[in-house]
Amino acid sequence: MSQQIRHNPSWTLAVPPLGIAILALSWLAPGFPGIVAVLTLGLMGSVIASVHHAEVIAHRVGEPFGTLVLALAVTIIEVALIVSMMLSGGESTSGLARDTVFASVMIILNGIVGASLLIGGRRHRVQDFRLEGVNAALGTLTVIVVFTLIVPNYSTSAPGPVYTSSQLLFVAVATLVLFAAFTVFQTIRHRDYFLPTEKEHDDPDEHASQPSNAEALTSLGLLLVALVAVVLSAKGISPSIEAALKAAGAPAATIGILIAAIVLMPESVAAIRAAHANRLQTSLNLAIGSAIASIGLTVPTVAVLSVVMGWPLALGVDAKSTVLLVLSLFVVSISLRTGRTTMLPGMVHLVMFAAYLFLSFVP
Repeated sequence: MSQQIRHNPSWTLAVPPLGIAILALSWLAPGFPGIVAVLTLGLMGSVIASVHHAEVIAHRVGEPFGTLVLALAVTIIEVALIVSMMLSGGESTSGLARDTVFASVMIILNGIVGASLLIGGRRHRVQDFRLEGVNAALGTLTVIVVFTLIVPNYSTSAPGPVYTSSQLLFVAVATLVLFAAFTVFQTIRHRDYFLPTEKEHDDPDEHASQPSNAEALTSLGLLLVALVAVVLSAKGISPSIEAALKAAGAPAATIGILIAAIVLMPESVAAIRAAHANRLQTSLNLAIGSAIASIGLTVPTVAVLSVVMGWPLALGVDAKSTVLLVLSLFVVSISLRTGRTTMLPGMVHLVMFAAYLFLSFVP
């Protein structure tokens, strides 16, 4: 019982079901006063609970499996959300997957990585990570991003930022193969490239008693419940936010930013907390691995849906977004080139993130 209290306090057991209960209330009584505010509170509580349960699982199974569990769970639910919105919106949502994937990459490369480096560097001055694993992840991510978001603007078989059906299926297979290859590389062939550094092994938390199998399984189930609550709560409050964005004259692409930001909340909090605790390797595993999983699973799914339904799928980003994307990939490769990092690269990435957000709302 004492272990249960230590690893899974009572609030972590109660919050995910409470989030689902709030969702049920919003469906049964949509006119309930303040329901959007209640949904928002439920969403935030579910985010905090999901991060806790992801950390329990990570402590039980070790790296990099722990971060992979959270990345895959969030990405699968993100894909389900995008597909459900595409099915309900039809051809008018042809750019939704592109906007969401692009937003996810920019949030991860500049927002999450930037905040992690800044907060970790401020507390620990210099932080170490394993260069081999980060280089492999960045190389994989760069190829997937260019295939998905940039090449469609320059292919000539179809006009505009779209692929033909054959091109779309090829890119879908290519991204899926790269995602699978990276996952095998990360978890089997070269798992040591993604393990915590020697300094991270000195962290007292590394030597704390491990959760039992029952606790880990409980956390796994509650993690999935919490993530479902996050995504469905986001879908519930999104009409109100969309209306506010339209009233403010924000571009349509900002809906993708909204979806990506909400879905990535658990990973963002987990990555920043890991960097603050001097576990930068864990933070980078989660951040960059999430970007690879996001594109590697989203693009094949929406590509197949587009081909089956006969809908156009706009993938290529515009010229301004292309410049920001290439700049982000270039700078992150410089920031993480030595295996050691400080506050300054974090500040640089956060400034780029601020520029991305500003230019999204003021194009």
